[in-house]
Amino acid sequence: MPLHDNDPIVAIATAPGRGGIGVVRVSGGRATRGGMQPLDWLVPGVVALPPGRALVPRHAHYGAFPDARGRPIDRGIALLFAAPHSYTGEHVLELQAHGGPVVLQMLVARCIEIARAAGVPLRLAEPGEFTRRAFLNDKLDLAQAEAVADLIAAQTVAAARGAAASLDGRFSADIHALVEALTSLRLLVEATLDFPEEEIDFLQASDALGQLGRIEGQLDALLARARHGALLRDGLRVVLAGVPNAGKSSLLNALAGTEVAIVTPVAGTTRDRVEQTLAIDGIPLVIVDTAGLRETDDHVEAIGIERSWDAIARADLVLHVHDLAAADPAADAAENAAIAARFPRGVPVLKVFNKVDLAQAGGELADACTGGLAGAASAADGVFISARAGTGLDELRRRVLEAVGVPQAQEGTITARERHLEALRAARGHLEQARANVTGGCLDDGYCVADGGALLSDAHLDLFAEELRLAQEVLGSITGAVTADDLLGKIFSSFCIGK
Repeated sequence: MPLHDNDPIVAIATAPGRGGIGVVRVSGGRATRGGMQPLDWLVPGVVALPPGRALVPRHAHYGAFPDARGRPIDRGIALLFAAPHSYTGEHVLELQAHGGPVVLQMLVARCIEIARAAGVPLRLAEPGEFTRRAFLNDKLDLAQAEAVADLIAAQTVAAARGAAASLDGRFSADIHALVEALTSLRLLVEATLDFPEEEIDFLQASDALGQLGRIEGQLDALLARARHGALLRDGLRVVLAGVPNAGKSSLLNALAGTEVAIVTPVAGTTRDRVEQTLAIDGIPLVIVDTAGLRETDDHVEAIGIERSWDAIARADLVLHVHDLAAADPAADAAENAAIAARFPRGVPVLKVFNKVDLAQAGGELADACTGGLAGAASAADGVFISARAGTGLDELRRRVLEAVGVPQAQEGTITARERHLEALRAARGHLEQARANVTGGCLDDGYCVADGGALLSDAHLDLFAEELRLAQEVLGSITGAVTADDLLGKIFSSFCIGK
């Protein structure tokens, strides 16, 4: 569908299923025709009003929604929003009826029937089309539009608040501030390019590198917040790994607060992955319990172990569960060392020493804290817990977030997507290259000069200006100031119909 298709559109705006209230939304047209009421081709046929009455924008009107023969399909509320004071920036009519699927489908069909008789090309809206029109009509920027979908899909209170903050424009405001700072620095640099004899002195006096440093600091701070926001939106995948009977399933049940996984004294009880979604300090987590890792001739168990390694490879964090009450501590330590050696590079690993209650009862905990039991080194290397007794679980929750770089509390929470992180990282790379062009370091073409903290007399100011431009452009892609049509199609196609 063309991005600038201005045909009127209609859709059910509430979630599928039955409910007390359902909403049908129509959007189309930016100006009235002949001074008549907006959507005048639709309103008289779909809303039964008393003679001489008309819909007043932003006022609720109760009445019948008649079919073609005048029989009421339902009774409810009609709301008119005149352009440009509407969600899409166009004229919008919302019909609030009872939330039965058949009733709402009849209302949509009635709107299309009226439009066909009037010669108006009303059609069903595509996923995200109302929000896409809001973006195209400058009601929202692209980051705010994405926040609409994130708010709808939020799984935790923190994620909902972060999405609401982004929808209010906090993330966009930070991007705009960076773009404005880059614009000021670009103007300063480009103004000097026509005066090669004085350009270095002028830029030194104008503190060009100081301005660049402040922009870099602001970008780094925003990138850290965006990483946190991406976790709020997408969550973490945490995999429990270890030898059989280390207590992984018990730990999953303890964290979930319910009996999710089967727990028995028999090693190898878990044969396949068991997943449970929960939240820690507002961060959604998918905890994955896996089959115990060991050599086996059991074909079914071997398949489960292979799937365990697949889950570990895709994890954001691995909790390597050790058994403090192992019957043979030396053999257990050797097995855990072999497992640890196979963990993928780049995946954070947190050691979890389980069954601390049994170790205490056996008088062995002191040895564990000094490295004598099951390969444990010290409390600093991991977390000592008892999944059965609940000991140490709060500390474990804190360490899980700490292991992936999430602070326990952060002001100015926003939600962010992977494309936002990629754009921020790309902008940071352009700023680093810009600095190298004028202070030293190696450029992409292999040209290298001595490192330095000041502008070089042979500084590549033209390349410096170009890198600043590229950084500004990639930041603009976050809010949609610079955006390809195919990206818009990809983003809005992920929205629900009616939004």
